Amino acid sequence: MGMSVGGAGNGKVNSDINTTPLVDVMLVLLIIFLITIPVAVSAIKVHLPRDVNKPRVSNPHNIVVTVDRSGDIFWNDLRMPNVQVFLQRLDKASVANPQPEVQIRGDSATEYGSIGRVLYACQRAGIVKVSFLIQPPVRN
Repeated sequence: MGMSVGGAGNGKVNSDINTTPLVDVMLVLLIIFLITIPVAVSAIKVHLPRDVNKPRVSNPHNIVVTVDRSGDIFWNDLRMPNVQVFLQRLDKASVANPQPEVQIRGDSATEYGSIGRVLYACQRAGIVKVSFLIQPPVRN
């Protein structure tokens, strides 16, 4: 990048803009876009789930399992003394026809291991439908 400071003794300053660096930068940007666009376009096509707020129909046969912040497990409103008693109750409920859905309400301060024990007990009992109950987000 330079500027011509004069010619053969005429004393005029040549103030033309040198566009070579501009063309170089534009070519580099063009090459970058040409390389990255096929990667972004050829991603695997999947249909992502949409956020919908459907009111849930409460079925009296559903089992609401609550896990408080200390990790205690509650069957509806009855406190379970340990996981083995909870698993025995799940075993009895899993043979019902139709099988009830287990809805887990976990405190936001609950450790993940406490919720994991409930999920593992549901899996061992053969419960097919397990869902999490959450507080819906505030809409403006």
